[in-house]
Amino acid sequence: MIKIISSVVVLNVVFLLIENNAHAAGTWTEARNDAMGGTGIASARWSSAALINPALLAQAQENDRIAVIIPSAGVLSTDPHHLQNKIDGISNTIERYLDSADVSTTRLLRNRSLYEQLQSHAAALAGQLRDVRGETAEGKAGGALAVSIPNSTLPIAFIAKVYGNARVTSDITQRDLDYLDGIANGTVIPNRDDLDNFTSKGFGRAAIVSDYGVSIAHKFDISEVPVSVGITPKFQYTWLYNYSTSVYAYQKDNFTDSQYRNTDAGFNIDAGVAAEISQHWTVGLSGQNLVSRDIGTKEINGFKDTFQIRPLVTTGAAWHSSIATLSTDVDLTETKNFKSEGNSQYVSVGAEITPLLWLDVRAGYRADMLSNNSNVFTGGVGFAPLDIIHIDLNGAVGEDKTWGAGLQLSVQF
Repeated sequence: MIKIISSVVVLNVVFLLIENNAHAAGTWTEARNDAMGGTGIASARWSSAALINPALLAQAQENDRIAVIIPSAGVLSTDPHHLQNKIDGISNTIERYLDSADVSTTRLLRNRSLYEQLQSHAAALAGQLRDVRGETAEGKAGGALAVSIPNSTLPIAFIAKVYGNARVTSDITQRDLDYLDGIANGTVIPNRDDLDNFTSKGFGRAAIVSDYGVSIAHKFDISEVPVSVGITPKFQYTWLYNYSTSVYAYQKDNFTDSQYRNTDAGFNIDAGVAAEISQHWTVGLSGQNLVSRDIGTKEINGFKDTFQIRPLVTTGAAWHSSIATLSTDVDLTETKNFKSEGNSQYVSVGAEITPLLWLDVRAGYRADMLSNNSNVFTGGVGFAPLDIIHIDLNGAVGEDKTWGAGLQLSVQF
């Protein structure tokens, strides 16, 4: 099952931009907490704690049963100008331009109809290049499976999760624009020898990280305050894609070709702590990926990037009662991705109310304090018939035409 889920997420995160379909904050995907703004360090349920803060695994009650998440999945897309499709469309225009330009200069100058056709194709190509210049599109996706086994001494959970992001950018050079403009307005005489000197490029990068681990937790009292600690040692496998090519040859279907892929494997660890400071208040601290790793992409057309896995430390607080939960999380460290990209650091707030025993309604907001990623509003619902099957749905909408969705199915038995 996890092999299937991993494959689906790998395909989703890479083809997210390709199909312009629909994120998880940090390194996990969990529909309930994603609906609450991506909070969860102090508010996650014990059944999903291993994905977010393993310390909360110890907060299971005596009557709680084995819980299985099968699975959780979510996606988010930010592509305000449909960049992926526009870059892909440039290759069609360049073919028409090259067909009309691949004749002798003498013939072009003697055949006015052929020359005007070339000028038209040059103007169209210059317009398309300007349309994508400086634009960026990004997609994120994640998935998870978890089996949590509660007990009063040493609760344990088995997890498999995968998360990733893909980004497409363009580097449109002024030289190409000036050359095409000159052909279009008649101030530059085209030469077939110039066709190999176009310099604009399209860059597609993606990173997919999968974790396979075992979480354990333990609860004890400090000055009559219940405190839980948890740890998740895990095996980590990473896929990196570096699709760097001339913008004129960019084909979205080539993004996942093996010639652009590099893989890496290693070990990492998550850890967390939570304290129930009163009947209604819980505070927590979580550290994801405590072992730093730098993984290089393949060098493609002279371009190479480095994907950075760094500790992500987040603190959280939650107020909870039988019918409502309010939560907030703050990243204490930055989330790093590729070195060529900006970092992010989130602050999140969320709420959940339970108007009926089998219904939860959720909402939240997440903001990037570094302003490198879009801020989003989130919401969702949860259904729990007979408190055996739990179905959670979430959605997100934000700046720059950002939108996303997620779902989760879990069972207790």
